[in-house]
Amino acid sequence: MTPQELAATCQALIERLGHIIRGQGPLIEDVLIALLARGHVLLEGVPGTGKTLLVRSLARLLGCDSCRLQFTPDLMPSDVTGGNIYNQGEGRFEFAPGPIFTPMLLADEINRAPAKTQSALLEAMQDRTVSADGVTRVLPKPFFVLATQNPVESQGTYPLPEAQLDRFLIMLEMGLPPREAERAVLLDHIAGFRADALDALKPLMDVEGITAMQACVDEVTVAEEVLDYLLDVIARTRNHGAIEHGASTRAAVALLSTARARAAVEGRGFITPDDVKTMAVPVLRHRLILHPDAEFEGTTALASLEEILRLTPVPGGEAS
Repeated sequence: MTPQELAATCQALIERLGHIIRGQGPLIEDVLIALLARGHVLLEGVPGTGKTLLVRSLARLLGCDSCRLQFTPDLMPSDVTGGNIYNQGEGRFEFAPGPIFTPMLLADEINRAPAKTQSALLEAMQDRTVSADGVTRVLPKPFFVLATQNPVESQGTYPLPEAQLDRFLIMLEMGLPPREAERAVLLDHIAGFRADALDALKPLMDVEGITAMQACVDEVTVAEEVLDYLLDVIARTRNHGAIEHGASTRAAVALLSTARARAAVEGRGFITPDDVKTMAVPVLRHRLILHPDAEFEGTTALASLEEILRLTPVPGGEAS
């Protein structure tokens, strides 16, 4: 598959999803970028904005099975990964796979579960495996987690541990659609559209097609000067006055992966500084830890990151 073919396929996916999830075109593109970069997405937004519908529709169009797991305060780690159950007929224990054994997992309201349950996803998201009772089992391909969380100010929520946040390739905010998009949603429902009836949605590809697209991303080239620019951005997060802990090496790899995926989605076989700048916010913002004094003064990770991007010289030009 060439970058041009990949771009055409992604455009078809974005257009089809755009008829279902109105007014969220850039967000849909970022979700596809994460999938092609073999990463996972943390989606923050208030209830009722279409987060669940997005992942269900995407799974249908990609020809994948999907599973929705509702996180609650009493959810246990074994409810996520599965566990051994005694089979009386056979006289032995057998492993019963949990909902995590699916190509696409919607972890709904992940921050309503306690930390020990959230951590059940750590190995799966990083290594694509689940270990239980000394046995490691491989998860289906492509294993893609789209987790949703309510804003941290909401009642009954637990902050995600730093290690858990770091496993998400990108973090996105799903806001309310503009008025015209919301009008289109209402007209769709007047015409008979129902979010719980997606059987008529025909797949545009299959698992092999997704694998081919991911392989195409691996062929995107990176010029030395663009790689140096990416490293400059990462280094500045570690030396910024308001940031206590800057981006890790894993974050640098994540930024590179998403920049390559964005280039492929746009039909290019090479990345540009603009790919790095565009993906820096969704990739790095949730990974930066501010100094307590900076937080007290009202500084945010987003504002600090935007300042870094503005001051870092771009190859062939100057800081913007």
